[in-house]
Amino acid sequence: MTIYVGNLSYRATEEDLRAVFAEYGSIKRIVLPTDRETGRMRGFAFVDMTEDAQEDTAITELDGAEWMGRQLRVNKAKPREDNRREGGGVSRRNEY
Repeated sequence: MTIYVGNLSYRATEEDLRAVFAEYGSIKRIVLPTDRETGRMRGFAFVDMTEDAQEDTAITELDGAEWMGRQLRVNKAKPREDNRREGGGVSRRNEY
């Protein structure tokens, strides 16, 4: 399972996220998407942990928590759909 972390501060780094999520278990991967044109962070991230139980605990504890001046949105990420389908202008947030 992959965790979606939304409403992040644009100052948040991978190290910052690693420190927060390490409290809940071992982290496999953190992805901080950036805007292709500006290179600026997009305000959300994806976190993979080694065990589903750890991810569930992190989601429960961190969803709605205030961090770096923002109220986090933390939930299970939805699998990315095929980008070639019609209606390509739809937002793809919360998808990995």
